[in-house]
Amino acid sequence: MAHTGRRDAPELPDFSLLKRLARDQLIYLLEQLPGKKDLFIDADLMSLLDRIANVTTLKQHEVDKLYKVELKPIVSTSDQLCFLIRPRIQTVKWIADIVNSDKASGRFRRYKIIFTPQKFYACETVLEEQGVYGDVTTDEWAFYLLPLDDDIISLELPEFFRDNFLEGDQRWVTTAGSALRLVYSLYGPFSKVYGIGRCAKMVYESWRDQVEDGEQKARQPEIGNVFLIDRDVDFVTPLCSQVVYEGLVDDIFRIKCGSVEFGPEVTSSDKSLKVMVNSQDKVFNEIRNEHFSNVFGFLSQKARNLQTAYDKRRGMDIQQMKTFVSEELKGLKQEHRLLSLHIGASECIMKKKTKQDFQELLKTEHSLLEGFEVRECISFIEEHINRQVRQHKQSKTIVSYGIEHLLTFANLKQIGLLVEQQPGETLTVMESKVGKLVNDKTAGKLTDAFSSLAKKSNFRALSKRLVLIPKSGEEYDLRVPRDMAYIFSGAYIPLSCKLIEQVLERDGWTGLEEVTRMLNGHEFAVTGPPQDHCRTDPQRIILVMFLGGCTYSEISALRFLGREKGYKFIVLTTAITNSARLLEALLDNHA
Repeated sequence: MAHTGRRDAPELPDFSLLKRLARDQLIYLLEQLPGKKDLFIDADLMSLLDRIANVTTLKQHEVDKLYKVELKPIVSTSDQLCFLIRPRIQTVKWIADIVNSDKASGRFRRYKIIFTPQKFYACETVLEEQGVYGDVTTDEWAFYLLPLDDDIISLELPEFFRDNFLEGDQRWVTTAGSALRLVYSLYGPFSKVYGIGRCAKMVYESWRDQVEDGEQKARQPEIGNVFLIDRDVDFVTPLCSQVVYEGLVDDIFRIKCGSVEFGPEVTSSDKSLKVMVNSQDKVFNEIRNEHFSNVFGFLSQKARNLQTAYDKRRGMDIQQMKTFVSEELKGLKQEHRLLSLHIGASECIMKKKTKQDFQELLKTEHSLLEGFEVRECISFIEEHINRQVRQHKQSKTIVSYGIEHLLTFANLKQIGLLVEQQPGETLTVMESKVGKLVNDKTAGKLTDAFSSLAKKSNFRALSKRLVLIPKSGEEYDLRVPRDMAYIFSGAYIPLSCKLIEQVLERDGWTGLEEVTRMLNGHEFAVTGPPQDHCRTDPQRIILVMFLGGCTYSEISALRFLGREKGYKFIVLTTAITNSARLLEALLDNHA
């Protein structure tokens, strides 16, 4: 079922090297604390660590017991404690409390803190203020990049979005620059670097400053071009409801570090099952980018094909049966297991996403994208406020959901996702700003994003300039998509991906001056040093770096674009996001 495209697409680089380098460095750091030790791991590093070094590997390097950081008194009796943490002040204070508690009771232990991906001065200051700076050793595990699949790499830093775009905290800029430098050192040099957004420009400059003169080596590059894009360049796309299979699996089951835990409702047993969802899963790989309306048809056909393969056993002689068992049976059983899981997952998605409310939500989103029936859309949204469908809406939401969300609204206003209605404005004016009455995680997601773009430019003008909305009235065959709009049922081409397509076609921003003006600029295009005897393949491999997160829908759109144009896209993101995660990042901490 995977879409066909050009057959001359280049091969992707092998990113398994990134995991091997990370594992080797972690082992080296653990060995700096010789002897048996207990290891405390930040909760959000558990899944990540499992992809790099399993429990067996840790045990081989004298890790005795593993604990999750829980910010409460510890029960470890080990004389050596190692902490693998994100550079967060609250966690460092907790470690300082442990050290001071041991000192007060006369207990002597050795303590080592491993910050990842880097340590910040503020954390060391806390250790000094708490009087334990001389009692602990600190180090960095420079683990910047986790390969999630052949074409997806993640920094696994969901806090990047809030810290940078809401708080204005630029501490992660250097981290992103270091991640780009690592890719450059292993798979570069790059021919051209394009970008748009204030953060993108800072990350580019950080990377450029880190690359020393003469660092380039006489080697063939594996990645030709790089495109950096800020999340706030396009808020509309991540706030749209996802309808491709991989996006829906993430929405419903939450994909963490490339794996997902399917519960009993999927496994048809009393146990949950954690599975990797990537290109190694042949069933998943064929449906991951498909519009959900096509998935059941594929799974049904797959089941029939599988049954036919099993039926071949009938009439076999002994030798044929031995060959079948040794060469085919194991693969068929594995495929059968995966097929059952994805049928179960699809049934769960059907129950949650094909109800009338979801269909009405999609209709509302599409109407807002096209600028039609805005009054009806607002009525739909207000109805959801009154029913308390899910959280967050302006004055009515305060009454409906609670006064504690006032600070959340301040965050939304600051980042540009909420526009306050001015006294005396009419519905006609509100329609031009589209949706400033609302900010609901379920019903008003699109409307809020429109407010942001309407305030800074004019989404309709931008949409018209880039032809983001396919012509209405034309039938859109989701089985044979004609453009990237298929990821949103043919209603909308993601702005982020359209920008990438246009810049690659034009080899820069020439001709897009009006677009960049409406998006507040900060665009750039830089040509790298000349490369001798460069093969053409790397020039068709494009690394797209999303700063602030990207969605699986955008990844599906770029895969489609690559198949159509003969490119291969590699997505490097600070984290995988979706509408819920993006808006949760803007919740007030106490809400």
